[in-house]
Amino acid sequence: MAPRTRRSQRRTEALSRERIVEAAVELLDTAGESGLTFRALTERLATGPGAIYWHVADKDELLDAATGAVVAAALAVEPATHAEAAELAKPAESPDSPQDKIRAIAFGLFDAIEDHPWLPTQLALQLSRSPWGSVTPQIFEGIGRQVRALGVPEGHWFTATSALVHYILGATGQNAANAANAANTASARTLAPDVDREEFLDAASKAWGELDPDDYPFIRAVAAQMREHDDREQFLAGVDLVLTGITALHLPGEQDRTTPPAT
Repeated sequence: MAPRTRRSQRRTEALSRERIVEAAVELLDTAGESGLTFRALTERLATGPGAIYWHVADKDELLDAATGAVVAAALAVEPATHAEAAELAKPAESPDSPQDKIRAIAFGLFDAIEDHPWLPTQLALQLSRSPWGSVTPQIFEGIGRQVRALGVPEGHWFTATSALVHYILGATGQNAANAANAANTASARTLAPDVDREEFLDAASKAWGELDPDDYPFIRAVAAQMREHDDREQFLAGVDLVLTGITALHLPGEQDRTTPPAT
């Protein structure tokens, strides 16, 4: 019996919770949430269901763990290692500033959602149904520490951090939805199954430009900008707008410099 016990221990050690979660992420990426079943997982891991249940109780726990693992990796991105965040930093900011770190977190989550199409739905569920779980505190803590480092008064930490979190997750989720809609539209049109982003935006821009000028003067004016915009630059511009608002409203001296004098 002793050798069998040792083999069982080795099998349990080899099939760690981390490996199960990694395999779950792989399944979610390739087959979506419906494709994440314990049968598919046991086949991928070449093991029995009992070995998996030893580490995770059910699919909900597995989804939470997969979401948490992806988010943790996204939040671990450092500003110095994220070229885009570093390039788009403002000249007046010191290296490795709180603003830089917030941009790096934002881009990390942007990339994670772009790479894992199932993630936006799971993040929305985490925020709305279980904000006390592991994922929401990770995101709020990562961004909130930088809000605190900016010098925002404590009484405004939650509001400022919430504004950033909701913008980042909302914008990244919408970008992912737009990409999915473009793909679905392309696949629905059998004449052009390989429509790419540029073609999709060009069609949308032309449609905007043909709207009634009396009813939609603004939409017609920005139609060309919509066609030519870069999703990532637009996303970071939104982050910077929120950061500018936070510093203007809450940092000592900033409000005086941004508020026009009374006349």
